[in-house]
Amino acid sequence: MALNKVEICGVNTSKLPVLTNEEKDILFERIKKGDTEARELYIKGNLRLVLSIIKRFSASNENVDDLFQIGCIGLMKAIDNFDTTLNVKFSTYAVPMIIGEIRRYLRDNNSIRVSRSLRDTAYKAIYAKENYVKKNLKEPTINEIAEEIGMEKEDIVYALDAIQSPVSLYEPVYTEGGDTLYVMDQISDKKNREENWIEDLSLKEAMKRLDDREKHIIEMRFYEGKTQMEVAQEIGISQAQVSRLEKHALKNMKNYLRP
Repeated sequence: MALNKVEICGVNTSKLPVLTNEEKDILFERIKKGDTEARELYIKGNLRLVLSIIKRFSASNENVDDLFQIGCIGLMKAIDNFDTTLNVKFSTYAVPMIIGEIRRYLRDNNSIRVSRSLRDTAYKAIYAKENYVKKNLKEPTINEIAEEIGMEKEDIVYALDAIQSPVSLYEPVYTEGGDTLYVMDQISDKKNREENWIEDLSLKEAMKRLDDREKHIIEMRFYEGKTQMEVAQEIGISQAQVSRLEKHALKNMKNYLRP
C-alpha cells in the first residue's frame, strides 16, 4: 500500500489544514446549528487523523485511496454523532469509529492479520487493567491505562479494537527461545479452579515427582488459576521459562499416570 502518496483521492495531503482547539469548538457550535460549510471545514481539519490511522493498516494490500475514502466515512459518522458535552477529545471518540469502518470494509474484502505489535499493546493494556482492578476494585479509565503502560490513548483504543475479532486459543502470541506462547497461556482459568482435571485425577503422587519449582508452577496455574505472566512475575523468571517448565511438568505427570 503506497502511503507516501502526496495526493490521495484528489486531496493534497501536504496542504491539509490543522485546526486549533478554539477553531474546533467554534465549528462544532455551527455544525450543531446545521451549518454544512462548518461541517466541511471540520472534516478537512481532521483528515490528518484519517491518514494517521490508515498508515497502521500498511500490512493490507488494499488501495490507499479506498481506505482513505472508507476512513472519511468513519470520520463523518464520528462528527455527526459526537457529543460535545462528553469530557473527551474528538480524536479519542473518532479513532475507534474510523477504525471500525475500515475494519468492516477489510472484513468484507479479505480480513488482515493483526500484527504482533498490536497484540502486544492490547495484551499490555488488558494486563494493566486487570492489575488496576485487583488493586483498586474498580475499572480504570483509558487515561489511567495509558499512563500505566506509557502509551497514547488512541494507540490503546486501536490495539484493543484490532483484537476483537475471534481468535483461536491456540493462536501464537510470540516465540521466545524456541518456546511458543499461545493465547490460552494468557488466560486465567477461573471457571475450573475448583473442578480442574488435575483434581479429578488425584495427582498427589504425580506431584511428588516434580521438583519444588515445577510443583509451585502447577499449583499456581491449575489450582489458583493464574496466568503464565502472573506466575513469571511471582517467581522471577520469564513467561517463556514458565511455559517450558509447565509443559515439562505436565508431561512427567501424564507419563506417571499413564497405565
